[in-house]
Amino acid sequence: MPADSSAREPLIRAADRVGLRVVEKPREAAIILVDLTAAGSGPALAALLDSGESARALLLALVDPGEDAFASLEPLKPADVITSAVPHELAYRLQRLAERYRERDEQAQLQKDLSLLLELTADYAESLDVEALLHDVTRRLALQLDISRASLVMLDTNTQEGVIVASSDDPALKDRRIELARYPEIREVARTARPVVVENAPNHPLLEGVHSAVAAQGIHAIAALPLPIRGEVRGVLLLRASGRRQTFAAREIDFLTTVSHATAIALRNASVLETVRGQTEREKSARIAAEEQAAALRTYRLFFANVGEGVAILDDKACVLSLNPAGETLLDTSADQARGRHLLQLAQTVDDGVIMEMVAAAGRGEARSNVDVQIQTLGSRHLTLSLSAAPLKDGSAATILSFRDVTLPRKLADELRHTKDFLERLIDSSVDAIIAADMQGRIILFNKGAEAIIGISAHEALAGMTTRQIYPQGVPERIMAQLRSPDFGGRGRLSMCRQDLIHRNGELVPVNMTASILYEGGREVATVGIFTDLRDRMQLERKLSDVETRLEESEKSAVIVALAGTAAHELNQPLTSVMGYAELLKRKLKPEDFAYRPVDIIYREAERMAEIVRKIGKITRYETKAYMGTQRILDLDKATSHEE
Repeated sequence: MPADSSAREPLIRAADRVGLRVVEKPREAAIILVDLTAAGSGPALAALLDSGESARALLLALVDPGEDAFASLEPLKPADVITSAVPHELAYRLQRLAERYRERDEQAQLQKDLSLLLELTADYAESLDVEALLHDVTRRLALQLDISRASLVMLDTNTQEGVIVASSDDPALKDRRIELARYPEIREVARTARPVVVENAPNHPLLEGVHSAVAAQGIHAIAALPLPIRGEVRGVLLLRASGRRQTFAAREIDFLTTVSHATAIALRNASVLETVRGQTEREKSARIAAEEQAAALRTYRLFFANVGEGVAILDDKACVLSLNPAGETLLDTSADQARGRHLLQLAQTVDDGVIMEMVAAAGRGEARSNVDVQIQTLGSRHLTLSLSAAPLKDGSAATILSFRDVTLPRKLADELRHTKDFLERLIDSSVDAIIAADMQGRIILFNKGAEAIIGISAHEALAGMTTRQIYPQGVPERIMAQLRSPDFGGRGRLSMCRQDLIHRNGELVPVNMTASILYEGGREVATVGIFTDLRDRMQLERKLSDVETRLEESEKSAVIVALAGTAAHELNQPLTSVMGYAELLKRKLKPEDFAYRPVDIIYREAERMAEIVRKIGKITRYETKAYMGTQRILDLDKATSHEE
């Protein structure tokens, strides 16, 4: 509503007339008046709806009269409408909306009270730590009612004293004795066995004599409610309001009365109550606990009707005495149809012994919980139910059985387990080593291929080994730097590269590896590497290299032998001619002739050449010797020596 709106003044007067206060911030308002007659009201209304500040408030729209007066109300949720032609209705409309807001708020509070009451009832039935439970109850009550303190006080009529067993603002405050003379409200509850509500506590006549102490603590109102046990007030639930709270509403007193009755039931089996009353017999305590559990179920039948889990009360023969609505839905039957029938007639199972063993255990006073059973309902549905059974001794009632449908969760769990088993088998069956580690380097996955390469069992690796123990020094850091770089296969990935791993015996194992970083929500959570053992491949490569070398030598020898045979054959004929002519010349010449000596030299060198040719013809392998520095030539003696 703009500041210059003509509806502002009538609104202020109408609100004052019905006891309402005008505020400027929508989030503080219970009722919001939207002036749709003002210029620019459309964008302002859209902004209000988009902001969500009007979610809790009720709307009252002021529109111009006319045929299209309500066209602008399309974006509004259901709202009261008043035209500018009848401003005298404003006070009435405001009063009606205020009443509706209070009713809605009260209904929400009632629902909140009911939820808390259900939680408290469940806690009373299940908790074994009574002291912690009582403190938690007082704490939640104080939080729910927005009060300064809630306390549980047990009465000792013999000494006219009380014992504080729990307090909302101090978990350590327990077993503190107080004088009842200083608490007239507690004495009044003990006398009348009825709730006592004190308003304007600093001046109330009931608190005569303690007014100054009450005023000093800033207490505005007090509520004291009896804890009746076997028709006698054995304790008091005491609540004190200060600060903004001035009193307790009638609805709140009704709620607190129900809580006090439930607390009284729970306290009957509490060790704290045994201390106050001086009761030490364990058998009596167990009997009280069973009786009060049954009483709690009878008292809070309405609450069990709203529980999401199925609840059935069985007699000692496992026949149904009662069944809540959730149980009717799960078993495809009604409470009337189920009453008196055996449990196994309502839920057929493959193994009847499981359910009957739970019922028998409850009959012996033992509880069973979270037992999965597959059943077929009367509607032929196949379900998996999670059952819990506890003893309940109350007349014909022997067992309380609760059950919930876990068919889908168990199916998903089975699928996930099968998928996990398959992936684990797949990883283990891989010939290559697969190793995963967290971001601190601790190994979290080590398959059989890794065991073969590293020589360490998966159990040892997962017991605290890190990647620094399987890589040479500095390698893990270099690999992480490459994984985070975009230059080695992309950020978070490492293309295949050559690497060494350290075997258990200290030997370096050559491998080909690829690696990647695993992300979760953009955050690095783990690394995984896949390693291929190169030892067999490298050994095969060495053998191939040796074979190639020998083949080259063999080829060279074959060439030399063929060449030698050819050279010997080709040189023998001209050499024979030279030797023949040289010998003829020597015969015709005399030793003193000038030409005799050169001819003799030619003859002798030809003989020497013939010997060399003979050796060349006998070459069978390739052997060399040094010749003039780094050059090598064929060694005829070694190449032919094995033939001689």
